[in-house]
Amino acid sequence: MKDSLIISPLQEKNLPEADRIFRLAFGTLHGLPDPMMFGGDSDYIRTRWLADPTAAFEAELDGTLVGSNFATLWGSFGFFGPLTIHPDHWDKGIGKKLMEPVMTLFAAQGIRHMGLFTSPQSAKHIGLYQKFGFWPRFLTAIMAKPVEPGGLVPNWSKYSEVPVNEREACLNSCRDLTYSVFEGLDLTREINAVTTQNLGDTILLMDDSKLAGLAVCHCGPGTEAGSGTCYVKFGAVRPGPNTERLFEELLSACEAYALSKGLPGLLVGVNLARHNAYRKMMDRGFRTVIQGVAMQRPNEAGYNRLEAYVMDDWR
Repeated sequence: MKDSLIISPLQEKNLPEADRIFRLAFGTLHGLPDPMMFGGDSDYIRTRWLADPTAAFEAELDGTLVGSNFATLWGSFGFFGPLTIHPDHWDKGIGKKLMEPVMTLFAAQGIRHMGLFTSPQSAKHIGLYQKFGFWPRFLTAIMAKPVEPGGLVPNWSKYSEVPVNEREACLNSCRDLTYSVFEGLDLTREINAVTTQNLGDTILLMDDSKLAGLAVCHCGPGTEAGSGTCYVKFGAVRPGPNTERLFEELLSACEAYALSKGLPGLLVGVNLARHNAYRKMMDRGFRTVIQGVAMQRPNEAGYNRLEAYVMDDWR
């Protein structure tokens, strides 16, 4: 098999089959009666490939696609997934082979902290990733709540409303904010992907005329959200004495945005090491619907810290 297995950049023509394998693999893993129903009408494959085709890889066995893996580059931080293999080819070492180009890419890009999301019950997956230097740390909760009409949320706008000639300055402000959370953390890739693919929008929260928070949101079918959902792929507020208040305002802005799009549900991820943010979300009515473990390389906190008011999802 080793001689006939080819690992290479994922080709656009193979995206439909990569999506099919993604659904089949996870649907089978979770025991769904119809594995192909996994993920509904959300899209993790084409949207991530379009965001950065150079960060997606495929495995072909005897000319047939059998798996894929995607890397996400957020400046100095990177994560990977979904890593999926056709169930007929599980436990044959293909996952390990699909990890190798991702690790090479991380090294070439100077990524200094890396992560992933996986099932805490799967000793097989945790064992695989440990071979590449990733170690399990805190759980990550994917949390949901119904969108409810609320009061006026001041001082927020959308990136889509920023004039084109002012967007580079806006992105610089976004980088300044995320750098304050973790040195080198840069969400430019996600903000641009949401804008160019029309996946949703990026919420911009102001405080005293300075950018104080942002949230990159996917909305509805054909995105990572799926029907009826506003999904916050990343959200953060600037550290400081007003962080808790600003986080409340950012959550309110996300809910107001979802309401404006006619979406009844809000979906957000938060690592439990960010205890203050997790508790605040629970207080606002968020409840955990999926739970995984964050594995990190090196075995350090990164921005998964008590004082970090950050929402994200490394699936």
